[in-house]
Amino acid sequence: MALWRAYQRALAAHPWKVQVLTAGSLMGLGDIISQQLVERRGLQEHQAGRTLTMVSLGCGFVGPVVGGWYKVLDRFIPGTTKVDALKKMLLDQGAFAPCFLGCFLPLVGILNGLSAQDNWAKLKRLWPAVQLANFYLVPLHYRLAVVQCVAVIWNSYLSWKAHQL
Repeated sequence: MALWRAYQRALAAHPWKVQVLTAGSLMGLGDIISQQLVERRGLQEHQAGRTLTMVSLGCGFVGPVVGGWYKVLDRFIPGTTKVDALKKMLLDQGAFAPCFLGCFLPLVGILNGLSAQDNWAKLKRLWPAVQLANFYLVPLHYRLAVVQCVAVIWNSYLSWKAHQL
């Protein structure tokens, strides 16, 4: 609980920085999980550069872009009712997700050698449900962290798939 309270204080004092660092940290965690639990590399064979790439992607692209989008979306559709959450999810999935994925997937492909088709198929099934719950249940300043926590599993998969021989 002390760690959670410290996170909340830091988030209140520096929301943008903390959200961006959270995104990067959780993307890095996804890679660590992939390397250590899925691939079973062990500490000696851990590819730190690969983890750093995922952290950089989270801090430099995912955190700023998604965090900024959530701010815009909350200004455009204020409120937290079920109808507001549904509107946000529809706008997120109908307008933002295609644009974001159009940038994110090629970037991931460039960094990790993955095909856009594999990424697209997985994301299409997962994110609408996650976002509906996120917009309905989660306050604005926690949304990026919630999505990134869900994305830890996705990031683990991406990292594992991208680095198969």
